[in-house]
Amino acid sequence: MKVLLLTGLGALFFAYYWDDNFDPASLQGARVLLTGANAGVGEELAYHYARLGSHLVLTAHTEAFLQKVVGNCRKLGAPKVFYIAADMASPEAPDSVVQFALDKLGGLDYLVLNHIGGAPAGTRARSAQATRWLMQVNFLSYVQLTSRALPSLTDSKGSLVVVSSLLGRVPASFSTPYSAAKFALDGFFGSLRRELDVQDVNVAITMCVLGLRDRASAAEAVRGVTRVKAAPGPKAALAVIRGGATRAAGVFYPWRFHLLCLLRRWLPRPRAWFIRQELNVTAAAAA
Repeated sequence: MKVLLLTGLGALFFAYYWDDNFDPASLQGARVLLTGANAGVGEELAYHYARLGSHLVLTAHTEAFLQKVVGNCRKLGAPKVFYIAADMASPEAPDSVVQFALDKLGGLDYLVLNHIGGAPAGTRARSAQATRWLMQVNFLSYVQLTSRALPSLTDSKGSLVVVSSLLGRVPASFSTPYSAAKFALDGFFGSLRRELDVQDVNVAITMCVLGLRDRASAAEAVRGVTRVKAAPGPKAALAVIRGGATRAAGVFYPWRFHLLCLLRRWLPRPRAWFIRQELNVTAAAAA
């Protein structure tokens, strides 16, 4: 019986992820605002969109890194690519970024929210000050960017693509404020999807659940605390783009995260055991 169940689940996931009707040509000329574009998955997202012929506005905190990514996007064939350096910890930044994109591109077809503010894993990261900063960068700025861009996305029947984390679906140890911000994203955009639906607003929302980011800052934040390996940036980025282009409700990379999320309430004890195996509890508690 268990074998049949697992086989059925495997077949279901295979069919779900294989038959996504992705048409790369649909992104040619698409107007895309991408945040967190300076490294890791964000950088790879920029390169994929450039190869597909999209018009881009890229933003991140560090201008020097953005300039490098912009140069590479032009070499890869992006028809238009602009950048604006912005610190999403500033409440004024999101409005300025969206207005810049609207001025440069004349509207938006995709808003891809990918930026993150990291915090070291451990008990010291639980402070109210650290939580307040993380909520501004990892949640409130997403809300501000969405609110400012939504009228343009409504006009274009566009898409919101939100790059989140497994920690926004399955809580884990020593990630308290980060997980709180990611859970807030899931609640906000899940509710917004329902609101747009009942209002007959044709804007898609794709929530992307990724594992550990493939970037130096993410690796450093959890050094000595977790044994989890980072997801390859190019593959994770392509999964995000496919999901956004096909207007999928959700993307899980690696795909097994979908199964873990489904089993979260069904089998809480085995899930907790598996999570514990990935942690160096002594190192995290000392942090």
